[in-house]
Amino acid sequence: MKRIFLTGLFASLIVVACFAQKPYKVVFYNFENLFDTIHDPGVLDEEFTPEGPKKWNTAKYTKKIGNLERVLFDIAAEDKDYPVVIGVSEIENRSVMEDVIAQPKLVPGNYRIVHYDSPDARGVDVGFYYRPDVFKLEGSAAIPFKMPELPNFKTRDFVTMWGTIEGEPFFFLVSHWPSRLGGKEASAPKRLAAATQVKHIVDSVIAANPATKVVIMGDLNDDATDASVVEGLSAKGKIKEVGKGDMFNPFINLLKSGYGTLAYRDEWNLFDNIIVSENLATGSTGKLKIQPVGNSKFYGGIFRRPYMIQKEGQYKGYPLRTFVGNDFQGGFSDHFPVYIYIAK
Repeated sequence: MKRIFLTGLFASLIVVACFAQKPYKVVFYNFENLFDTIHDPGVLDEEFTPEGPKKWNTAKYTKKIGNLERVLFDIAAEDKDYPVVIGVSEIENRSVMEDVIAQPKLVPGNYRIVHYDSPDARGVDVGFYYRPDVFKLEGSAAIPFKMPELPNFKTRDFVTMWGTIEGEPFFFLVSHWPSRLGGKEASAPKRLAAATQVKHIVDSVIAANPATKVVIMGDLNDDATDASVVEGLSAKGKIKEVGKGDMFNPFINLLKSGYGTLAYRDEWNLFDNIIVSENLATGSTGKLKIQPVGNSKFYGGIFRRPYMIQKEGQYKGYPLRTFVGNDFQGGFSDHFPVYIYIAK
């Protein structure tokens, strides 16, 4: 009972301490197949049902939700401040998003949700959590992925929301770009199409109001240095290189320094990115801009703790995931979360 009381007290203290606390943290986290246990007709989710090959049941689902609560709370505890915005991917529906923030350690964050069902064949979506005491939501929309060469191809929507932080206009976009199914090179045109569409959205937002600060995030299924990101988004790795119409991607330098968010065949990839507009990188409009992470040279961070890492076996050192094949690992995600800070 004492432990539970202290945990609740600590969570409450975070909220008290964070009012008007700077800097603001923005997070992206791929939840790795956060499905409920109920089959949704018309969606290929049978794998994640009690009758499916993974025997996905209430006990496993509850374990997964508790694991996500632990990570998100530890991200908050690091700064004694709940993140202002959390973008997420690989969620089946709004209900699973609600279950995460209903956990005791996250309730004090008072999060609200932006979510839209997407046409993805497996039924996985992207969405946002946001703190209404800091981010004043004015609107949201889901924008379908479009590729003229493949008019019948369906994938996750781009989910957007806009509003203000300290009176300054902000526009957020979260996405989960097409996978590398069929091989990196063969599937690359789909991700370049996603990048081109995202850049068009960003350019349109800034053309309508040049003071708007844009943050795009997601699992891009490409590294921060791949053409879809560098060329498609005109993303630069150094603030001094960012000009009008460019974007700043702090995760380029992290990848070049050997850091990653997921591992494949004993090599690190950095698919999880948070990329910002020129004015948020340089402070050319308003007062809020991206900040270095702590005392480091980096403007982006990867959140990883020992408990999030596989300790033994073939995947030792990799993120501790929920399943390997159909074998339940009881882990967190096959991706590490990423974050940035924004302040005056």
